[in-house]
Amino acid sequence: MSRPKATSPTEPQQDEVPELATFGQRFAALIVDWILCVLLGNGLVAVNVLPELEYPVWPSVLMALYYAVFVGFFTQTVGMRLAKIHCVNAAEGTPLGLPRALLRGVLVVLVIPILTAFSDPHRRGLHDKLSGSAVIRPKAS
Repeated sequence: MSRPKATSPTEPQQDEVPELATFGQRFAALIVDWILCVLLGNGLVAVNVLPELEYPVWPSVLMALYYAVFVGFFTQTVGMRLAKIHCVNAAEGTPLGLPRALLRGVLVVLVIPILTAFSDPHRRGLHDKLSGSAVIRPKAS
């Protein structure tokens, strides 16, 4: 994910590797996104767009789909934008794409894969490893 070095002496050297997002940034983004999905799910049930179920699964379903679209195409959810972080392809620094972002979203909803990030020195949980993603803090230009 590093940028190529400068090719001429007049260009500044750009060997910038983005820093990984902190746990605080990731947690704040997750809470914002979860609150949005809970509000949206409850609102859609209240206006009879979605059926009311015995177990409130709609926020979880919406969260997985929300991650798929926003992370898959734009590298950020609303919460990630507020936390100033991006979720990108770990190898290339590009957007994940819909299938891998959906896999990541489903794993995020399950919560257990997220907890594995606490034992990883690179702050990548099982959801990041299986989807090939990394959550980064882009360097300011």
